[in-house]
Amino acid sequence: MAIKLTKKQLAVLNFLEDFTEENGYSPSYRELQAGLGLSSVSAVAEHIDNLVSKGVLKKVPGAARSLEVLDYKHEKTVELFKIKMAECSEEDRKVLEKAGDILGLDLEN
Repeated sequence: MAIKLTKKQLAVLNFLEDFTEENGYSPSYRELQAGLGLSSVSAVAEHIDNLVSKGVLKKVPGAARSLEVLDYKHEKTVELFKIKMAECSEEDRKVLEKAGDILGLDLEN
């Protein structure tokens, strides 16, 4: 079953991923507020709590900068891609790799 995310929730996740990749640590709630143009820190906290409850975000209570985006892509889809890629021709493998890239699937592990 696919996890349904709102546009704002996707924006929060994208900001978190980009910030963390660029800085090596996750943003503070105030940095999220400024980066996303949200009205208050409590609005940030609400988005974070909703994403944690949906299982796409992890945080350590009481720890600063502990937000971590979890892989919320379809595990079964990734598994099916890997099975198909193991038994197909090189040409078909390239097509499957391209489709996986478009879908944002991690087919390396």
